[in-house]
Amino acid sequence: MKTLPIFLAFLLMGVADAMGPMSSAVKENFQLSTAMATLMPFFVFIAFAIFSVPGGVLAARIGKKNVLLLGLALNTVAVAVPAFMNPTYTVLLACIFLLGVGTTFLQVAGNPIMRDVSAQGDYSRNLALAQGIKGIGSASSALLPSVIGAVGFLAAMNWRGAFPVFFVLMALALVLVAIMKVEETKADEPPSIASSLSLLGTPTFALAVLGIFLYVGAEVCMATFLKPTLAGFGLADKRAALLGPTLFFGILTFGRLVAGSVRVSPHTFFRLSALLGLVGGLLLMSGVKRAAFAGVVLGGLGFANIWPMLFSITVEEKPERASELSGLMCMAISGGALVPLVMGKLVDANFKAIAFVVPVICFGYLLLLSLKGGKKPAAAKA
Repeated sequence: MKTLPIFLAFLLMGVADAMGPMSSAVKENFQLSTAMATLMPFFVFIAFAIFSVPGGVLAARIGKKNVLLLGLALNTVAVAVPAFMNPTYTVLLACIFLLGVGTTFLQVAGNPIMRDVSAQGDYSRNLALAQGIKGIGSASSALLPSVIGAVGFLAAMNWRGAFPVFFVLMALALVLVAIMKVEETKADEPPSIASSLSLLGTPTFALAVLGIFLYVGAEVCMATFLKPTLAGFGLADKRAALLGPTLFFGILTFGRLVAGSVRVSPHTFFRLSALLGLVGGLLLMSGVKRAAFAGVVLGGLGFANIWPMLFSITVEEKPERASELSGLMCMAISGGALVPLVMGKLVDANFKAIAFVVPVICFGYLLLLSLKGGKKPAAAKA
């Protein structure tokens, strides 16, 4: 029961992921250029880049639960503005940035606090399940604007119709986390930003942060380029979207939920995930339609559990520094803004399916990283 408020917080992390799909409706409403509309997801990534390490330090100093509450409070305010008023685009971007900051704090505190509320040996499993629930939240948040068309007063709000729902859920999570009782693992000494960054001097942590950077970048590459790649095989846009990013993220969510329901060594699961992701990328690189479909399926399974397994394995190396490590790894989410730029350059240069060499290289690194260590059994705290 102690994990339920944390799982709800993970579900609501997906609201920030909906800003990308929602940008098309906002673009039409405000008559924006494509570049201006893409500022919505960009502001979310920028918030992760700026506030992840400070968020980790804050969590270590005032407690992970308090940072969760701060993140939920910021998110509640951020979604309340478009829920109750019709903002200008500038004000909306300010709200999106605030939502990004709040979601950064949820990620930074939510991943390590799951260890504090998990029974012994259940951390990796619960974290995988939480990431699966986050995936459901991302998909639901993206679909909600089209679903609310059946609800009269929400439909009348046009692109803003989803925000009252977001507001109610954020406020509910804020209350549930506030009344939650948890005994947190704490650092021996209050950390600073400098001491957090000094963890990168330890090769194990530096390699893990780079792994998260490349993983998130590869995932955004899949989300961005699967549809046009399949459309290049002659598929209609809707079918390319269904068999590309929709299928990929559906399988990814399924894989996380499965990992959250079984007991498997995190190291073993990490290796298997990295191998499947690498094979999936190679099949997409082949340029053969049937192989590409298989690549989407295997890629979805491979991508599913990189984050929870790599995160939990890394935190178990030094659990008393969990908040700082979480801040560093959440900072690496900025890879989602940078790695796809490389793949985009290859696509623009007409490399077509060969451009998937970018996620292949990312997963080649992750496979090598997964083969490192694993002899020491992961410890867990009840």
